[in-house]
Amino acid sequence: MEIDNSKQRIYRVVSMIPSGCVATYGQVAELAGLSRAARLVGTTLSRLPGDSQLPWHRVINSQGRISLPPDSPAYTQQKDRLEQEGVEFAGERLSLRRYRWKP
Repeated sequence: MEIDNSKQRIYRVVSMIPSGCVATYGQVAELAGLSRAARLVGTTLSRLPGDSQLPWHRVINSQGRISLPPDSPAYTQQKDRLEQEGVEFAGERLSLRRYRWKP
């Protein structure tokens, strides 16, 4: 099934993002061979089971921001996980130039 194949490709790319680095939704889509499917990446990651070991927190939007609402527990969890890996934020943004994963 095509959807399962796409999901597995997204998982594979996200699993390769190293600690202390981030990738954008669009970057994950491109690396998974799913050109112009950034929304699919977001949807796929939003449906992960709660106990998933996939480093979903390393995927952010193209503006260097976490895509979740800033007042949500999930936003706080994602930001905390990134900061524990050494990623620094300036307000609600991080430097893609500094932290973007370059496979």
